[in-house]
Amino acid sequence: MCPTCPEEPSPQAATPSDAVAPDRRDAPAPLVRGEPTEVSDGVFVISDNRVPIVPNIGIVIGDHAALVVDTGIGPRNGRYVLDQAKRLAGDRHLYVTLTHFHPEHGFGAQAFKGAATIIYNATQRTELRRKGAAYTEMFRGLSPSIAAELADVRFVEPDVTYTGEAEVDLGGRTVALREVGPAHTLGDQIVLVDDRVLFGGDLLENRMFPIAPYFPPHDTDVDVRRWITVLDQLLDLAPAIVVPGHGEVADTSLIRDVRDYLDHVGTETARLRARGATVEEAADAIGEDAGSRWSTWEHPEWTNFAVRAFYHALPTT
Repeated sequence: MCPTCPEEPSPQAATPSDAVAPDRRDAPAPLVRGEPTEVSDGVFVISDNRVPIVPNIGIVIGDHAALVVDTGIGPRNGRYVLDQAKRLAGDRHLYVTLTHFHPEHGFGAQAFKGAATIIYNATQRTELRRKGAAYTEMFRGLSPSIAAELADVRFVEPDVTYTGEAEVDLGGRTVALREVGPAHTLGDQIVLVDDRVLFGGDLLENRMFPIAPYFPPHDTDVDVRRWITVLDQLLDLAPAIVVPGHGEVADTSLIRDVRDYLDHVGTETARLRARGATVEEAADAIGEDAGSRWSTWEHPEWTNFAVRAFYHALPTT
């Protein structure tokens, strides 16, 4: 799947049967659709419309260049996003970057090869090389419509990589790309526009339970405890507008909501484990409690994964 990077073959040949991700067979096809909406001067979002496996897409326009944030899953979505970006950007130079490597956020990048400068942080590139094939197979097993979008997927190498932080000068505005992982993934990246608009990727979901991708043995790199620390750092940035990976655009109250949820799950997991509860018992109890506390949130099945991630991160005695 990644002919340019044979030095790091995937050791994780996940199949749908061993990576127990939530079933999405009844969900609509994961297609990026609709017109970009301007959420701040020159900053546009193509909404996910609350469709599973569809992310919020960002398009940031400067005087002489434009930046796309995330691509959607597969080449068809990538081409749609590219067309929308070209329509807004005109003859400006295009850049594209990812909040993290997961399929619905970055597996449309091939549509941008040669049409835009592709920027990943170095950890994202490594994660894609190591896990991309496994995630492709796992996502293909979620539903036939998702499998169809992945049928012709091809991984591409970035044109530029960075470590730590990078700035992209679009002309009249500078966009900061910042590594903040490990949290949701090892290579999580935030995108901060004019210190005002924050693209948080799947560090944040709006009215959805946060996705903790704890899929042993194929991927156990989610760091739920550090995720809370990262959210504290995002609160300190005090952005006016917060664009989550999925769900509606919001303000910093969204960061606080997700932080409070993760802190609650972590505290309860530690308490129940100290009392001798098994991981299954803890997941059942905390899942029921969280479903009641956050009753307006969708996809409560993700609490089970978060509990397991916290449980196995606790020190053994």
